[in-house]
Amino acid sequence: MADVKDRVRLAAVGDIHATKSSQGTMQQLFSQINEAADVLLLCGDLTDYGLPEEAQVLAREITTALKVPCVAVLGNHDFESGRQGEVRDILCDAGVHVLDGEAVEIGGVGFAGVKGFAGGFGRATLGAWGEAAVKGFVQEAIEEVLKLEAALARLRTQERVAVLHYSPVRATCEGEPPEIFAFLGTGRLEEPINRYRARAVFHGHAHSRSPECATARGIPLYKVAIPVMRRHFPVQPPFRLLKLSTAGE
Repeated sequence: MADVKDRVRLAAVGDIHATKSSQGTMQQLFSQINEAADVLLLCGDLTDYGLPEEAQVLAREITTALKVPCVAVLGNHDFESGRQGEVRDILCDAGVHVLDGEAVEIGGVGFAGVKGFAGGFGRATLGAWGEAAVKGFVQEAIEEVLKLEAALARLRTQERVAVLHYSPVRATCEGEPPEIFAFLGTGRLEEPINRYRARAVFHGHAHSRSPECATARGIPLYKVAIPVMRRHFPVQPPFRLLKLSTAGE
């Protein structure tokens, strides 16, 4: 665990989609993050096709250019080739805290991370009824919620941050075709975030407008997919920066 500071600066970005030919392309981004932040959060879709070769490129970028601790979750792209375990191991070997229902404390801030899953929001949330395939789909979402709940429960820090790939609220899906909202996240993820009073939530996946909103209990939520960052903040480096106090203010 890093030394506790009065303030911790978080940089968050998602959907960087590293490919086999990405070597060198993230050097400037990581250099900017080194200057601006104390911790980097990577919110899924770290690779393009979930290949170990892509993860190795990203790992080399991290080990050569990134100087601050890194917390990450995987995204749906990282599962595409069925080799997500290898992707995770490669990034962990590079010093990344890849969370899948685990929690980690850095600098006095606690981080709880899961990929999350789909299923829809509010009255449109898919229920576990009917065919086995539907029940399995819903159970996948429930298991992600339980992992997030367990990770948040383990944290004893004043500040808790949730790191996800899929969205826990409908609002950050606005701007996408309504027909795909159910595949961008699930409102089931919001309940443990509210109950454990997370300080902030970061996620990726959706690439449309609405870069920030809040949960029903007012917890700030930031969508940090890199296309969103570039579109909404074109004159700034493509990551979201948040400063947290750990001094009991």
